[in-house]
Amino acid sequence: MVLVDLVVMLLLIVVAAEVFTNALEHLGERLGISEGVTGSLFAAVGTAMPESLVPILAIFAGTENKQVNHEIGIGAILGARLMLYTLTMCLMGIVVVGKRGLGGAMAPEPTGLTRDLNFFLLSFGIALLALLIPFRDGYLAIVLTTMGSSLVLVYFIYVMLTLRVSAQLVQNGHGTEAHRPLFLCYLRLPDKMIVIFLQLLLGLVLLIAGAEGFIHAVEVTSREFGISALLLSLLIIPIATELPEKVNSILWIRRRKDTLAFGNITGAMVFQGSILPAIGILFTPWELRAEVLVGVLVTLAAALWLRYVALRGQLRVWMLFVNGGLYIAYLAIMLL
Repeated sequence: MVLVDLVVMLLLIVVAAEVFTNALEHLGERLGISEGVTGSLFAAVGTAMPESLVPILAIFAGTENKQVNHEIGIGAILGARLMLYTLTMCLMGIVVVGKRGLGGAMAPEPTGLTRDLNFFLLSFGIALLALLIPFRDGYLAIVLTTMGSSLVLVYFIYVMLTLRVSAQLVQNGHGTEAHRPLFLCYLRLPDKMIVIFLQLLLGLVLLIAGAEGFIHAVEVTSREFGISALLLSLLIIPIATELPEKVNSILWIRRRKDTLAFGNITGAMVFQGSILPAIGILFTPWELRAEVLVGVLVTLAAALWLRYVALRGQLRVWMLFVNGGLYIAYLAIMLL
């Protein structure tokens, strides 16, 4: 019965994210903004909502067991980043290798990809440094608070820089286009801005309900099967909550919408690598655990690899399989 609850909550999250993302695409097209803004900001934040809500609700509105709440929160904050930069990137390579070949080029808009990777490495590096601080009293508490607050500032600067270049990208042919009608229009509602916002609100409500239900199902599962809530949230929650990013990016990459596909992932990584660790640092015992450290190091390795190939300007399909190899290595270490 517990597993059934997990599956039901998972399906609710996926449906809600699809509703939310569809509305975001229409909002981006209506506002005349670039694919970079739609992918790295709107779609990234929208599809990142499930894995973002899980740790937030676990920390602030979880169960009575505070330790379990913190373990779920920390595991979901760090585990989701790992999943996006390793498994999801590899899946994107797998779905196009038949048409493009191992040496086929991947062509996301380069300035946006580089900006996303730079900001993620900066913010996640700060989160790692915070993990290495062993105590929370005296001046170290002030240092941790400053580090957590600085992550919010980092994301604000990132948003400003991304929005600033939008107009030029639209002129260069990178404007956002919605490929499917607004879902609420199937109910004979007009395709107007108010309906777009109504669908956004509907998706958000469903996401909150699914995420909160998922938290309680994870706690029951960890108790009944004797599995650590931290390990479960590092391995299981990210697979479930990252499905919206996986599905959307795979669909976009198959349509040769490389900028949207990569921006959906790398933009989500900046959001999740700054705002969520800030919450973890400020409101949980942001403690160094072996499982957490391994996940952080593998995530940074995957991001650095992408940054290296982006710097060379030669992103190929086979290079994404390196990220998949890093995920396999992580699983092997965790299972051992």
